[in-house]
Amino acid sequence: MGSLRIGTGLNQRHRNSNRRLALPTSSMAASLLILGLQATPAFSLDGTPALVPVQIATPKLQTVPVYLDGLGVVQSENTVDITPQISGPLESVAFVEGQQVKKGDLLAVIDPRPFRATLDQAIAKISQDQASLNYANYLLNKDSKLAGQEIVTQEALEQQKAQVQTLTAQLAQDQAAKESAEISLSYTEIRSPLSGRTGIRQIDPGNQVTAASTTPIVTITQTDPISVISTLRETDLDKVRTAMASGPVAVAAASVDRTTQLGTGTILLVDNEIDQATGTIKIKSTFGNPDEKLWPGQAVSVRVTEKMIKNALTIPSPALQRGPDGFFVYVVDTNDQTEIKKVKPGPIENDYAVVEEGLSPSDKVVVTGQYRLAPGTKVTATSYTAPVANKE
Repeated sequence: MGSLRIGTGLNQRHRNSNRRLALPTSSMAASLLILGLQATPAFSLDGTPALVPVQIATPKLQTVPVYLDGLGVVQSENTVDITPQISGPLESVAFVEGQQVKKGDLLAVIDPRPFRATLDQAIAKISQDQASLNYANYLLNKDSKLAGQEIVTQEALEQQKAQVQTLTAQLAQDQAAKESAEISLSYTEIRSPLSGRTGIRQIDPGNQVTAASTTPIVTITQTDPISVISTLRETDLDKVRTAMASGPVAVAAASVDRTTQLGTGTILLVDNEIDQATGTIKIKSTFGNPDEKLWPGQAVSVRVTEKMIKNALTIPSPALQRGPDGFFVYVVDTNDQTEIKKVKPGPIENDYAVVEEGLSPSDKVVVTGQYRLAPGTKVTATSYTAPVANKE
């Protein structure tokens, strides 16, 4: 019993001693991790420091665009409700719902028979009054000669002149009636006033339509070209206006998550007032849309090209690191050792970053593997290959 107690006490003291030794070690490792101090380098089997594999790239001089990002909604440049201009039975429709139509294409036909009959009446009336006018002119010429011989009185001559004038006016009225009948007859064939895509048909053939109806037969929406109404921060107003003063400003539209490019266009105008409630300014842009990737009512992300920075020094964006004192990069020297260079970054995009200060074009910048590095770390370097972006 006594021997067992002694053994137990020794084992217990040994375990407590292990705890006291292990605790400071764990705290120190946590402190090193939090403070970002360099980790102990790995060693090979022969005791020499192991080389850390990294990928490197050299800075490039290139022209870099600077963007202003916002959200927008696609809007048709022209939308037309196809409503009848005359009343009558809708005889037929000549389009399929959702069909792409061109300007001048036949869309629907209203029963033309009453309007054709009215036109025929007008034509017949013109022929009748033209014959009467011809006879009145014949009598006027005859009376004029006879009046010179004092066979016909001056009063009779004046009456004949009045008759000719009356018939001339009547003929002009008949001609106007004929033109009105022709217009009404032309309205029996409803044609598309623009090129675009038809929507859902609202009135079926056989129904009576009226000129005063507010229900369209169909609505046609122009899809090419098409517009995007987007918003930018009010602080971007001067940037946009400065860019527009230099020429057309390019705009790109993409899906809201920016995974799919939808089209490119140019800014058409900046709205004439700032929305005080949201602190934004509206921008209207126009896009060619032959493949109809942009659809009216669609929400999109918009990227406005504010300017182009020429001869900008750029590095792959994963190379840029941020520490307590600002941005820095790791570079590899001629001895294959790493050192830290503090840099001043410019615009940063998904795959590259502009460096305004701190680097030269000859530097070898570490792009991957930085988490194992510290100043003076020996590395084995390979060239960095940028991942291929998916631009569906």
